[in-house]
Amino acid sequence: MTFDDVIGQKEMCERLRTMVAEEHVPHALMLCGPAGCGKKALAIALACELIKHSSRQTAAEAPSMFGMFGDEPAAPQEPVVDANTLAMLAKLEHPDLHFTYPTIKLPSMGSEHQPVSSDFAREWHDLLMQQGPYFSPNQWMEAMGAANQQAIITGGESDELTRKLSLKSSQGGYKVSVIWLPERMNLTSANKLLKLLEEPPRQTVFIMVSEQPEQLLETIRSRTQRIDVRPISTEDIEQALTERRGIGSDDAHRIARLANGSWNAALEELSTDNESRQFLDMFIMLMRLAYLRNVRELKAWTETVSAFGREKQRRMLAYFMRQLRENFMYNFHQPELNYQTREEEEFSSKFARFINEANIIEINEQLEKAMVQIGQNANPKIVFFDLAMQTIVLLIKK
Repeated sequence: MTFDDVIGQKEMCERLRTMVAEEHVPHALMLCGPAGCGKKALAIALACELIKHSSRQTAAEAPSMFGMFGDEPAAPQEPVVDANTLAMLAKLEHPDLHFTYPTIKLPSMGSEHQPVSSDFAREWHDLLMQQGPYFSPNQWMEAMGAANQQAIITGGESDELTRKLSLKSSQGGYKVSVIWLPERMNLTSANKLLKLLEEPPRQTVFIMVSEQPEQLLETIRSRTQRIDVRPISTEDIEQALTERRGIGSDDAHRIARLANGSWNAALEELSTDNESRQFLDMFIMLMRLAYLRNVRELKAWTETVSAFGREKQRRMLAYFMRQLRENFMYNFHQPELNYQTREEEEFSSKFARFINEANIIEINEQLEKAMVQIGQNANPKIVFFDLAMQTIVLLIKK
């Protein structure tokens, strides 16, 4: 993984390269930004660059064979990274590169066992090799075989990380710990990581990749150098879709606008089993049945969406909120204000007039309330049936 593999983010890549070249990398970095902007790709590229840089230093400091035998020293050469290091980094299997990520507890695990990253090392590596660094928490949950669990980073993970980083570097250079979604640490794990950050092992760099840094302990945030990563530009996504995926220019332009700075979202639009298409069907069904006041069918709709996992339910509600906004904006008849697929736009052409100034705020509030309640493990059948009943009332407001 190199900076050349990162989608867009040219300025950020150059900034990180310079930090490594000038040896100004702090012992703890935190890359923050919205989902799909390339934080994980940047973190892994930075980790690989750090290990390669320390490998070059080791080569430069090694004694010359000529000097050992009293011969004339050869002309100085630019130190290079040995092929073995490059091969291990290409497969992301270097012994000085450590990954930490949220995990779940499988039924096969003992009651006393705290899940750790090494329990899912094969699934993590396979996903990185197949998908690249651009994958979502949802895709990671699916790779682990999660059902309704919420993935966390346990205290056992921090203990294992402490043990790994206490070992001597395999090549005498940097040891790099990439921590994906540190906001998912439980309190025990967070306190143990804090101790690691306060007394870091020698030549160790921590690179955190966070989407919600405000959820981290203030003491952890204060001990890291925060770098905010912006969404990928629409032009860079469009170019990558054309050059890397062979997408036609018209489709690439529409997808790039829909992606809203997220390469993950762009890839999702290309997927044949696109989750958004399922969510659109659920949105259309809810709105049509609410307009018809068909309580019996709305109860069946509630049963269907209640069977989704909680993470999927939260993603569906977020999608509903986006569609609410798009339908409201559709009424202004300014195409540049809308970010929709052809299927979404076709539905909006008939439905948008029912979303107006009289009801958009209240419907959105109901969706936000449902999002909070699902996050608090409320009964989804009650949450979604209440949402459906409220939608009946609000949809006819003028």
